[in-house]
Formats: sequence, C-alpha cells, structure tokens
Amino acid sequence: MNTMTLWHISGWGFAALALAALLVGFSKTAVSGANTVSLAVFAAVLPARASTGVLLPILIAGDVLAVLTYRRHAHWPTLWRLFPAVAAGVVAGTLFLLWADDAVVRTSIGAILLLMAGVTLWRRRGAGTEAEPDEVTTRAGRIKARSYGVLGGFTTMVANAGGPVMSMYLLSAGFRKLGFLGTSAFFFLIVNVSKVPFSAGLGLIDGRSLLLDAALVVFVVPGALIGKWAVNRINQRLFEQLVIAATIVGGVQLLLR
Repeated sequence: MNTMTLWHISGWGFAALALAALLVGFSKTAVSGANTVSLAVFAAVLPARASTGVLLPILIAGDVLAVLTYRRHAHWPTLWRLFPAVAAGVVAGTLFLLWADDAVVRTSIGAILLLMAGVTLWRRRGAGTEAEPDEVTTRAGRIKARSYGVLGGFTTMVANAGGPVMSMYLLSAGFRKLGFLGTSAFFFLIVNVSKVPFSAGLGLIDGRSLLLDAALVVFVVPGALIGKWAVNRINQRLFEQLVIAATIVGGVQLLLR
C-alpha cells in the first residue's frame, strides 16, 4: 500500500518528513532539543494530532540509536529522581489531550518551551558549569527535578516536545556533553516506550501511522551517524548554545503556527 496516497502526502511533503526524520536521528546523538523542528514539520505536513502518533515510533528509533552510542555516560541517580514526576506529567498530558484542541496544545507547549529557555539563560548568567551533576542530592535539586519532570512528562505526552524541557533541566544541573547525551538517551527511550499504550488508546497510533513510520524510520539512521560524527567536533559552550537556540526556535514555531 502506498503510504503517501493513504495520507494524501505530496512528494515534497514526504521529502520534508524524511528530512525531519533524519533530524530526529541527529538530535538524539548530537543536539538534543533540535527535534522540535521535526515536530513542527510533521505537524505542518500531517494533521497536528495525528502527527504526534506518527512521530513517536520515529523518536523511539532515534532513542535506541542514542542509547547504543552513549549508554556508558548515563547518570542513573538523576533518572530515578525524574521518573515518578514524569509519570505524573504523562498522565496529566493524556487528560489534557482528551479535551484540548490543536491550537491550545501548540500555544501551551510553545509558551512552556520559551519559559524554560528564559529561566535557564537567567540562571546561567555569570554562573560556571558544575563539574559533576550532583545537584539532585539537595532539597532544592529534588524540587527542581520534580518540577521539570512533570513538565517534561506533560510536554512529551502532549506534543512529543519533552526534549527541550529536559535539555533545560540537564543543562541547569551542570551536565557535561556526554553525560547530557547519555542520560537523555535512556530517559527518552524509557519515557517514549511508556507513552505507546497511551497514544494507541487515544487513537494516535494505528495501522496508517505505522505504515508511514515504516517508510520514514530508515532516514533516522544516517541522521544519528551524522550526529555522532558532529558531536566530537562541538565544544561544550557551543553545544549548550545550540541546545538553547533549538529550544527557542521550537517554541517560537509552535506559537506562530
């Protein structure tokens, strides 16, 4: 069956989706948060709500490649702190999707992304980067982890846009580049897989979406390879600037749509 005909996708539309899938792979192994651009492309080519169901398996494929690449660099104490709060956020996001329309979803997520970027820029003004990500052991660190966890779970459930929120948290917690990528790789693989039953229950994942995924997932691999090559050529300061810039761009795109 021709997936382009099934979804009424033009040749240019499929090319845009393929490029967005490649960018997913790149973002998972190089600049986390850059896949907010992919989110915007999928929402532009496909119906907005349906696009989240199509994009989720693509993201999971990218997560698997990222885990294989950076599995030795994950910081598990941070992950265990985050997961309970993220679960609460996913449940809240599922309830939100039951009544919110596309316009409300886009505006809410865009505003949250810009707020997180602004808070991170303000917190990092004149502050140095910590050598070790040990901030979660303090009371303030635990509160921050829970707050970002709920927001991350909510945004990833509603629009697959949890990447920028968690990027802001990991940067603010002082993670270096490889620790950042390893921790986020395991985080999103576990969270995105856990979202599949919720998305299927909402009708966002079905036979049509999986057929389109089968045609697009192949483009994730070269994106991940390009990201793996590029990340060793990006210094820490530029890495952080690219993550924040990608978050701002994604937030603005959602607000302007």
